[in-house]
Amino acid sequence: MHFWKHFRTITHHRHLVMIGCFRMGLLWQGLTHDLSKYSPTEFLNGAKYYQGNRSPNVAERADKGYSEAWMHHKGHNRHHYEYWTDLTPDRVYGPIEVPLRYVAEMVADRIAACKTYLGKDYYPGSELDYLNRATETHLMHPNTVALLRGLLERLRDEGEAKTFAYLRKLLKEEKAKPPLQK
Repeated sequence: MHFWKHFRTITHHRHLVMIGCFRMGLLWQGLTHDLSKYSPTEFLNGAKYYQGNRSPNVAERADKGYSEAWMHHKGHNRHHYEYWTDLTPDRVYGPIEVPLRYVAEMVADRIAACKTYLGKDYYPGSELDYLNRATETHLMHPNTVALLRGLLERLRDEGEAKTFAYLRKLLKEEKAKPPLQK
């Protein structure tokens, strides 16, 4: 069990996401990001399967065939697209479009994960490369994939400061919109 190492890793990750969220004006999301990682379900499995260079969920999945920690995590954190599934009108489970504020947190989360797990091997664009290698994008709502990919391309090409400023502007514009009339 690697309690201390796991604690340091998840706390470092949370700190990086918090900074990113604050830069976008998402104060509450920054403060509450990934608090479920300190719950017994996630923390104990994370400490048991800790590796330091990738998510312990990968090792837990290899050992058990599934990750109990991930099942808990994705159900408690709205910045994961897996949270956003529901029954469609034709009664089939499918992806729901992720609201902008959670896509913004998702961007900060991906930056922090790449910086945390890649360490000195981190490079601008690693987040986009990870998305492009992923096999699960077909499980995301098409609008969410398009928005996320566009934001990660902006991140690669223009950097964090400009991407966070752009997201802050989008979030302010969305907040200023009047509610839909029914």
